[in-house]
Order: sequence, then C-alpha cells, then structure tokens
Amino acid sequence: MKQQGIISDFLYQVFALIIAVIVVHAIYVAVIRPNADLQMEQQAIMQAADPDFVSERSLYVVMKDFEQETCIILMLWAMSIIGLKIYRNRKENELLSRSLLNLSEGMSILPEDSRDYARPVQALPVVERQYLLPRALLAALQRFGSTRNIPDVASVIKDTCNSEADRLESELTIVRYIAWAIPSIGFLGTVRGIGEALGQAHKAASGDIAGVTASLGVAFNSTFIALVVSILIMFLLYQLQLMQDRLVLDTQNYCDDYLIRHLQVPERDEQA
Repeated sequence: MKQQGIISDFLYQVFALIIAVIVVHAIYVAVIRPNADLQMEQQAIMQAADPDFVSERSLYVVMKDFEQETCIILMLWAMSIIGLKIYRNRKENELLSRSLLNLSEGMSILPEDSRDYARPVQALPVVERQYLLPRALLAALQRFGSTRNIPDVASVIKDTCNSEADRLESELTIVRYIAWAIPSIGFLGTVRGIGEALGQAHKAASGDIAGVTASLGVAFNSTFIALVVSILIMFLLYQLQLMQDRLVLDTQNYCDDYLIRHLQVPERDEQA
C-alpha cells in the first residue's frame, strides 16, 4: 500500500509539472510575449519621437523572458504539491474530531479487550487506515495486548508519531529544492542580461543605449520575479510545515486523551 502511495505521488508530481509547463507556455505564447513586443515597439517609437519620453513599467515586459516563465512554472508545480499535502492534512485532521474507539467517560480497556477495540479502527476505509491516527491507535492497542504494559503503549505512540514527522519532513524535499532553484534561475537571468549588456557596450559608447537598457532590464526583471515567487513559495512551505507539526502533536494528544487514560492493567499483572 505504501508503495502504491509513492507511485501515485510520483505520477501526480509528473502530471502537475507537465500541466504547469503546457498552461504557462501557452499563456506566454498567446498573451504575454505578443503584448510585451507590442508595448516595446510602441515605447521605442515614442522615445524616438520624443527624447524626453519616459516609458512606464509594464507587467508584460517584466514577465516576458524565459527565466520568468521558468520561475512561474516551478511556482505552480510547488503550489500543486503543497496543495495536495494540505488537502491530505485536512482529511487527517477530520479524524481527530471523531471517536474512533467508541469509548465513553469512565470506561476502561483491559489487555484482553484490545482486539475488540481495534476492530472499529480496522473497519475504516483503506485510505483512512493509512492516516497517522489509525496507525498510532492500532499500534498502541496491539502493543498493549501483547505486553500488557502502559508505558510501552505510550512509547509506541511516540515512536509512530516521530517516524511520521520524519516522513512528512522528507517528503518536502522536492518543494525545498524548487524554493532554492527559483532564485538561482533568477540569478542566471541576471548573469545573462549583464553579459548581453557588456556585449553591447561599444554601441553605448557611440550613443546607442537601447540594447544595453533592454539587456539590463532582462537582468533586473528576472531577479525581481524570482525573489517575489520565492517569498510566496517559502511562505506556503512554512505554513504547510506548521500544519504537519500540529497534526503530529494533536495525534499524540488524542491518543493520550482517548486511549492511554482508559487503559487498565489487572492488579495480578502488576504484581507479577
């Protein structure tokens, strides 16, 4: 089941990337680049007619280069991955509002009753049984039935939650890589723009600064877009991490409140 989940996550990420590439490139080809070229031509005509003409900063011109397109694609890819994880987190949180063990106040669970109380959890749908809370409850009940020791139950719950926290943390590796790659792509655009500007320095020396200005625009625009996108992705990433940490802590608290405090070992077992 875990192997299927890994494969489904991989396929989701691949298709999300493909869709992001198709959609963003289509928008660039159909809207952004044609409008950017039109506005740059109009500004060049107005500047030739009036040397004092100051061109306005256009979003189309700022967004038109390949570095900005790549940053937007990566942003949508990262947001799709984050969105999936937020959706799963919300589904897992919904289980925390349910009484999975059907216990009322004052009831006790003896070691020989562990299997009976595990049945409602085992009867959950397959997808829900893979969530953290059912796995922690089943592991705790199985440990209690086999060891008849309450500290062991608390230990297995803690270990299950810690391993889940490590797993959730490791699954964010691709998002962290994207968050690192976006500013790097913006820096590549900066290097490319400055390199083109230096290649046209001889024209600027003769009074034609249009090419140098356009190349410097590439350099600064790519950095600007990359930093803005990176700030947004990092904000969403930290919000997701906060939600995942809360899920782990709330699961431990749920197990303490709805399971551990109801466990009871017969006196003969304690004396033995």
